[in-house]
Amino acid sequence: MAALKTLVPAAALALLVAGCAGWPAQETRPRYTCEHGMAFVVRFVDDTAVLDGGPQGRDLLLRDAGGLTPQQQVYSSPRMRAEFGLGASGREARLHYPLLPLTVRCVRD
Repeated sequence: MAALKTLVPAAALALLVAGCAGWPAQETRPRYTCEHGMAFVVRFVDDTAVLDGGPQGRDLLLRDAGGLTPQQQVYSSPRMRAEFGLGASGREARLHYPLLPLTVRCVRD
């Protein structure tokens, strides 16, 4: 009976470890450093961009139609508009806060 008490937790731990092996690795999200001491990371999912770490904390932006170039992607919400893929290297971004009004330039690290 004592052997059974130690065997059950060990089996549960083995199943937990085996289950974790199938989980995807932590994704790498682009990090942007901006003017005015701002920085954020972004995750693009379908037609949305989720910005974490900006002045508002977390922003969910929806994709807008088109951009000026094929690599440019534009996303917006009522609070802000973000343009990605700017500059010669495509590593620059611009954040527009229409209520402030403020425009911030950023570069992907």
